Amino acid sequence: MFTGIVQAVGHIASREARGSDARLVVDAATLDLADVAIGDSIAVAGVCLTVVAIDGARWIADVSAETLARTTLGALVVGDGVNLEKALRLADRLGGHLVSGHVDGVGRVARIDDDGASQRWTFSVPAALARYIAVKGSICVDGTSLTVNEVGDDGCGVTLIPHTLGATTFGARRVGDAVNIEVDLVARYLERLHA
Repeated sequence: MFTGIVQAVGHIASREARGSDARLVVDAATLDLADVAIGDSIAVAGVCLTVVAIDGARWIADVSAETLARTTLGALVVGDGVNLEKALRLADRLGGHLVSGHVDGVGRVARIDDDGASQRWTFSVPAALARYIAVKGSICVDGTSLTVNEVGDDGCGVTLIPHTLGATTFGARRVGDAVNIEVDLVARYLERLHA
C-alpha cells in the first residue's frame, strides 16, 4: 500500500527486454534506499514494483508483459522521469489516500490552464473508470494522490499547486501525455459489494 505522496522523482537508468517482460533499473535520485530490502515494493509512476536488486542509488525491478501493456511503463525510455514512493509502513502518516499501486487504466492529459500560481488540469480517462470518480473524492495519477474538483463523462479535473508541480513529474507533462490512473479503492469495493 502507498499514500500517493511522491517522495522523489527518479529516472529510468536502463531498460532491458526479457522476452515480453522488461527489467528496469531506476535511479532513485533523492529517495533514500537505506531501509529498502530485496522484495520490498516501490511505486513507479503509480505502479507497484518489487525490488529485485539494489546497487547504490539505483534499484532494479522486473516488469511483466501484463504491467507493460496496461500502464505507461511500457513506453518508458532511458532518461524518463518517474514519481517514486516507498511502500507505506503502519507507523507512517497517511497524507494522501490509500493507494494500492495497481493501475486501473491509462488516461491522458486533456487540458492545462493557469489558475493563479496553481494550475487546473483535466484528464481524460477510460469510460469504464469514469463511474468511480467523484467530486471531492481522491484519484491517483502517476502515483500522486489528487483531489477531484470536477467530473465529466470522460474525465475529471484537479488543481495542482506549485509544490506538486515542482515535486513530481507533472512539471514536465504536456497535453496529450499518457498517465497512469488508479481510482479510489473504496469505490471499487463498493461496486463489488453491490454486484
